[in-house]
Amino acid sequence: MDRELFAESWKMLVVRGVIGIVFGLLAIIWPIETAIALMVLFGFWALIDGISSLVEAFRSETQTSRLGLAVMGVIAIIVGLFAIFSPSVAANTLTLIFGIWLIIRGVFEVFAAFSSYRLTPRWLLLLGAALSLLLGIFFVANPGRGTVGIAVWLGLIALCWGLVFVAMGLIVRRGQVNPSPATPATA
Repeated sequence: MDRELFAESWKMLVVRGVIGIVFGLLAIIWPIETAIALMVLFGFWALIDGISSLVEAFRSETQTSRLGLAVMGVIAIIVGLFAIFSPSVAANTLTLIFGIWLIIRGVFEVFAAFSSYRLTPRWLLLLGAALSLLLGIFFVANPGRGTVGIAVWLGLIALCWGLVFVAMGLIVRRGQVNPSPATPATA
């Protein structure tokens, strides 16, 4: 049984790889459409999360704060509907928030580099701070391009992972076709 399962696994690796390659290429070719599609998917997730939070808030056996769950549910529903019906604005808004977070993170990394207690070398912390600040400023200055950039990077990552999965699947298959000789047992 294990041999049959292993024989099928190379096919699934190749299928996963091909899906990753196709998704990666589509995200690179159509980054704006990819960002909008991801926002719509995020919107549906937030909508479902909000509805489930509201349902949980009004269940009789709820042990947590009903008001907290209800407020979180309403906010999630509003965010979900906003992302579904205005995905480009939602993507730009999230990119802007991400940029602000990166700038704040970069500032804290600079302070951490010059703190008296640190485990990481100063130059690595400063390099990380510089990257965070540069990306943060880029996203805040132009959230539309930032959204497209994130979609392209997501596509590149998916493309790379797809290639890795296809290669792994073919290597597994080759190992099944040309099994390595067994080592002889010592007497």
